[in-house]
Amino acid sequence: MVRVGFGYDVHRLVEGRELWLGGVLIPHTVGALGHSDADVLLHAVCDALLGAVALGDIGFHFPDTDARWKGADSKVLLKAVVGLLHERGWQVGNVDATLVLERPKIMPHVPAMRAVMAPLLGVAEDAVSIKATTNEKVGFVGREEGVCAYAVALVQRTA
Repeated sequence: MVRVGFGYDVHRLVEGRELWLGGVLIPHTVGALGHSDADVLLHAVCDALLGAVALGDIGFHFPDTDARWKGADSKVLLKAVVGLLHERGWQVGNVDATLVLERPKIMPHVPAMRAVMAPLLGVAEDAVSIKATTNEKVGFVGREEGVCAYAVALVQRTA
């Protein structure tokens, strides 16, 4: 049996914050604002995985009202989500994700993101697809006020 889940996340971009995407620190003049490290890519992947097995969303499991998650490393959150899947007899098949932001260029960082994410997901790097696009200067992303990510994940029964 296989299932598919979809995830989406968005964060404002502000001065004085680091920009973490796919578990990698990306050099930039602004970073994403959030309760955790605000890694929109990992958050979207978490939501896709949780959605695939009907376990709610990242806010349910790691609420921003809980001080334990203040400044949390999103790699820890992703690892915990994969653990929840394993406890219920599911494993990750593959992930396909798209980052949307005007700057900086993401493609030079994709190999590092895949290298970070694959072991957390328990899959080979070729099962982690990361793409990037701009918003063509349209809307809050186009004005460089925010960054968003979309993700689709396939999960499969382990037994």
